[in-house]
Amino acid sequence: MSVPSAAPVPRHRRSLRERLVSREPARSILSVWSWFTFGVLVVVWLPLMAIVWLVTAPFDKGRYWTGYLFRKLPVVHRHINPFWKFRVSGTLPENPRRPYIVVSNHESFVDILLISHLPFEMKWLSKVEMFKIPVVGWLMSLANDIRLSRGEISSAADAMKQCADRLSKKVSVLIFAEGTRSTTGELGKFKNGAFRLAIETGCPILPVAVHGCHTALRPKDWRMAYSTAEVRVLEPIEVEGLTTRDMYALRDKTRNRIAAEIEVLRSELAS
Repeated sequence: MSVPSAAPVPRHRRSLRERLVSREPARSILSVWSWFTFGVLVVVWLPLMAIVWLVTAPFDKGRYWTGYLFRKLPVVHRHINPFWKFRVSGTLPENPRRPYIVVSNHESFVDILLISHLPFEMKWLSKVEMFKIPVVGWLMSLANDIRLSRGEISSAADAMKQCADRLSKKVSVLIFAEGTRSTTGELGKFKNGAFRLAIETGCPILPVAVHGCHTALRPKDWRMAYSTAEVRVLEPIEVEGLTTRDMYALRDKTRNRIAAEIEVLRSELAS
């Protein structure tokens, strides 16, 4: 299903900020500024997270609070970044320590920054290359995020075990069910891992739809672009009584809900 970007706003209706950051060379200069400040925050966050990890280690085996602090980095950066407007909506979990398997579509790297605005902690299933980035990878390790080597069956099996471990410690996990971010904005096929995990652990699926991130940072362009993006949390899907024979139906049900909500977000953001 196609997920087009929001319709362009007529020039006379655009805000002063949008007109400013859309001009060249202002867009390049402000992008350098935004990436620089993001890097500074990453460096500042390292000792802060290390302190929280040390203080909470005796009683926080799931590293909930260390990860919670990590997700606040993009929240702080949003106030510095002149390009992006982020919104959070939907039905948020009443108990942040009830573990869910959060399943989201994946439009762009910016999805990570947007979803981090949700007010509860979850551990992210991420490709192993992300952990090799200096400082960023250290922060992810401190937060107890989960490594995945693509194309390796043993790595996938170990990653699912790690996800089950986090869930057993009452911490949600987030999985991009498409397996990789879209380069076109189209919603791809969902892989089975998240849904098998849900059935095996008994943890409900929490569908999440994101829209607007694809235009915020286009593929192969380091420069940011003015964009309003929104993450919407949908009603949980319970898995009690399901078996692995129900895995494909659960997968399709989740994808259909997210696909339908993306269309709603597209219409709302366009207007």
